[in-house]
Amino acid sequence: MRQAVAGIVVATRGKGLYECTGEVAAWLAEQGIHTGLLTLFIRHTSASLVIQENADPDVIRDLNDYFGRIAPDNDPHYRHTIEGPDDMPAHVRAALTGVQLSIPVIAGRLALGAWQGIYVFEHRSKPHQRSVALHLSGE
Repeated sequence: MRQAVAGIVVATRGKGLYECTGEVAAWLAEQGIHTGLLTLFIRHTSASLVIQENADPDVIRDLNDYFGRIAPDNDPHYRHTIEGPDDMPAHVRAALTGVQLSIPVIAGRLALGAWQGIYVFEHRSKPHQRSVALHLSGE
């Protein structure tokens, strides 16, 4: 079994979903691993990783709207407010969506469905540079 590790940085412009499927797939293609498992891990507590539809942009808009309703900024019930009104809701959103993904690699490609893409889900209002660790194992 072989292993490969790398990292990518996804620049965000504030709250929203930022697709990184192409960058991940390009790195995978360079590794020469035919069958295996790719794990992605975002190194932040106020952003997350999700697999979502990448065909209809309304899905992304609806997800952003929904998370804004279930974890709104400036909620008076939050105790953790020292880092700004968008920080605690960002932690809630990240807890609900997760910080790691595992994707099978079959025939040297990500085994994603026809309409699936990999996204960094930025939960903070300001732009950030989000680090994603990639770990591939297989043969």
